Amino acid sequence: MRAIMMERYGGPDELTLGEHPDPKVAPGEVLVRVKAAGINPVDWKIGAGYLDGLMEVRFPLIPGWDISGVVEAVGLDVDEFAVGDEVIGYVRKDQVELGAYAELVAANVRLLARKPAALDWAQAAGLPLAGLTAYQSLRRVGARDGDVVLIHAAAGGVGSLGTQLAVASGARVIGTASERNHDFLRELGAEPVPYGEGLVERVRDIAPGGVDAALDFVGGDAVEVSRQVVRDPARIASITDPEVAESGGQYVWVRPSVADLTDLARLADEGKLTVHVDKVLPLAEAAEAWRLSQDGRTRGKLVLSVA
Repeated sequence: MRAIMMERYGGPDELTLGEHPDPKVAPGEVLVRVKAAGINPVDWKIGAGYLDGLMEVRFPLIPGWDISGVVEAVGLDVDEFAVGDEVIGYVRKDQVELGAYAELVAANVRLLARKPAALDWAQAAGLPLAGLTAYQSLRRVGARDGDVVLIHAAAGGVGSLGTQLAVASGARVIGTASERNHDFLRELGAEPVPYGEGLVERVRDIAPGGVDAALDFVGGDAVEVSRQVVRDPARIASITDPEVAESGGQYVWVRPSVADLTDLARLADEGKLTVHVDKVLPLAEAAEAWRLSQDGRTRGKLVLSVA
């Protein structure tokens, strides 16, 4: 199979397109012919070695955790899927080696859900990790109908999905973003506020009583800003700053969940959730996709077209 590989830790220039043996399909797994693979910042952070102390990484490394595709073969004792089924998956494995930037991926059925018909292949590949991160973050802070929720980086891959999920739950969403993304956030149902100095005051201007919950999807001073406007610090969640827990908040590291992923697919098919794809690049241009992701100015998702 063709795949994007790295022989050692490094940046985008270490990514090369080549031939790799097809993956073996263990009991409880299916072989997926990948249509598209989602790009996530964690991909290049692993590639750079930033998570070497947390994860077992083996080379040559095929990066990536998000896929959409078609089941090509099933392993022993699999009755959840059949050949020809269209699926999506957050295919994070215990060992980081055989990832999503490839024509074929072997994935345990515990990592897969049926592809929502409302999304095309690129949109579907952008849903799993970002969607699960947003979904689980909102659940951790107990976001519900009537809440005022502050979402930092609301126009990004995770933030744009979190905004839609919060709106669908009946919450009022205040979303931070650059000026160029304010109309986009309004389309998603959020009230945009610009980043930068004076953010606390701007949030207080439109929510004088404070906010009920806050989600940090960007880092920097987002947690500190949140502490100044959230009534209960236990309802702050961050995916970037583990120190949020020191003041009673929640640090979230997304977990694979078939139930959650299936619920996200259902919401997409009900028209309550969509995936904004900023750009689709061919598999061979994975390095450029990483550079765009590192730039931090993406609206929604970056996706690799594989098939």
